[in-house]
Amino acid sequence: MNSKVQSLKAFLASAGRVALVEVAGTKGSTPREKGAFMLVSQTAIFGTIGGGQLEYMAIDKARQMLGKEVRIEVDEVCAILDVPLGPEIGQCCGGRVEVLIRLVDAALAGDLVAAAEAEEAHLPYVYIFGGGHVGQALASAIALLPVHGIVIETRAEALEGMPETIETRLTAMPEAMVRNAPAGAAFAILTHDHALDFLIVAEALKRGDTAYVGMIGSKTKKATFRTWFLKSADGSQAEFARLVSPIGGDTVKDKRPQVIAALAAAEIMMALVNHNAAFNADHQIPHGRVMAG
Repeated sequence: MNSKVQSLKAFLASAGRVALVEVAGTKGSTPREKGAFMLVSQTAIFGTIGGGQLEYMAIDKARQMLGKEVRIEVDEVCAILDVPLGPEIGQCCGGRVEVLIRLVDAALAGDLVAAAEAEEAHLPYVYIFGGGHVGQALASAIALLPVHGIVIETRAEALEGMPETIETRLTAMPEAMVRNAPAGAAFAILTHDHALDFLIVAEALKRGDTAYVGMIGSKTKKATFRTWFLKSADGSQAEFARLVSPIGGDTVKDKRPQVIAALAAAEIMMALVNHNAAFNADHQIPHGRVMAG
């Protein structure tokens, strides 16, 4: 599995001289939040501060700094852009962004890697049970998001071709994976076997500390699961009420795997964000630098 931290390390190791472009302050509507950053070399970039003319200006300034000979003076290794996001630069966000640009030395590179490792260690987990057509599509969608994605399967061949950033697990008892998952995880259940789906969903619903539990299927499948869950699995109506099924909702009448995956990924991300916001509010967790991407 190739993580974003590994990608960051690889960029720092291969890009030569690099500048850190970081959103240091925001007012009003802006493309990215305070702490968002990107890295710029003379020939490549890593991450984004939101694109558009703002990013082009920041990249240009960063490369101007990279083109100068290294000196000791502070003004040669650090610059600040204070940019109104209006028609003057071809953007209509209406806010204002302060961008801090610094040349990256060994100490700053170490800080960036350490911050990225800390952020990655706290990424929410998304467990995808089933590596069929929808599972493959959902894994590809989840791979683009700031989550730790894991696909669990009972069939080795179904795990082939997964995205590099997605972890895979082959097991004869996938429902056991639910018990060992961290609090706040999301579970998307879409295996090839309805009975197996039911076992996994039941385990997930009984935890009580999940951000999302979703099962692929029809209204009939959900009703069948409800009957089994309440009568045979010692489940409660309150637990059952937390089940999302069908995943991705039923507003869009399109059953193509890629469409279901896109809708489900958005649904899962929203659930994770809401769960995290509630947790942070309860525990007063401060915000820090946001990993590039």
